[in-house]
Amino acid sequence: MLDHYLVWAVVFLALAFDYINGFHDTANAIATSVSTRAIHPKTAVMMTAVLNFLGAMISTGVAKTIGGDLVMDAKMIDSGVICAALIGAIAWNLLTWWWGIPSSSSHALIGGVIGAVGFSVGFDALNEAGIIKIFLSLVISPIIAMVGGFIIMKVLLLLFGRFSPIALNDRFRTMQVLSATLMAFSHGSNDAQKAMGIITLTLLSGGYIDTLDVPTWVKFSCAMAMALGTAAGGWRIISTMGNKIFKMETINGFAADLNSAITIFTATFLHLPVSTTHVVSGSIMGVGSSKRVKAVNWGVARSMVMAWFVTIPLSGLVAACTYWIGSVIF
Repeated sequence: MLDHYLVWAVVFLALAFDYINGFHDTANAIATSVSTRAIHPKTAVMMTAVLNFLGAMISTGVAKTIGGDLVMDAKMIDSGVICAALIGAIAWNLLTWWWGIPSSSSHALIGGVIGAVGFSVGFDALNEAGIIKIFLSLVISPIIAMVGGFIIMKVLLLLFGRFSPIALNDRFRTMQVLSATLMAFSHGSNDAQKAMGIITLTLLSGGYIDTLDVPTWVKFSCAMAMALGTAAGGWRIISTMGNKIFKMETINGFAADLNSAITIFTATFLHLPVSTTHVVSGSIMGVGSSKRVKAVNWGVARSMVMAWFVTIPLSGLVAACTYWIGSVIF
């Protein structure tokens, strides 16, 4: 009976994680367009919420990667372990949101799973090859985004550099709305699937389903949770993403959003989870560097990178402590 309730606790926590992920990562989709005043903030948030929902409904490939590549066998873990993993991820997301640090929800989730599974049943239960694949995807994607942002911005300057800054801003204001739309849709297509994968893994480990196929109700619930969280906004992190890394004009915002959307869509097509926070940050840094290296506030960038490195161990530690406390109580 307890295990049955724990399954529903996992569903609740996974949806809470998706909701928090939504307002934690709102900045990823709209920071550039808001900071350049291409879109009014309220309009941008509502637009992003709708597109996040639609993007989350198009695919389940990333969900299957999360559900199938983290542990060796779903039968080796139970709902209590996954609850602890989600609590670790949620705790870190809330802390970094409060401090205004654009850390990675994806890293927090992976760290939570590693910490909870490793402490409860041993690190041998973890799928080393799968975790390495996921980790490489998370690490390499922002580097690719930085290089891509640099190249796209250089190409745009080559094509349109003869125009005056005022003319460029006017021409790219509408274009940035389009790129922000693509970015918001791509964000939903990748990020919402992580919670889908965790819920599906739990249902499989509990014997509620026979395969790793994502049930329709799970898909819809996670998409809705992500959309509602996005609608709640994430203004602290928008300030960091939109202004403190690099002062952008509309052409810069268009380049960053377009490059981020291409990078995330590619990862989703390959069924690989990426951190949208990392991808967008990398794109902004690449776009800024194309103007001149000193245009990027590398001090802010350095503090973000430090947050990236500590996210996995700290969220894993919280998850391990949560499991230990739960085992003592129950």
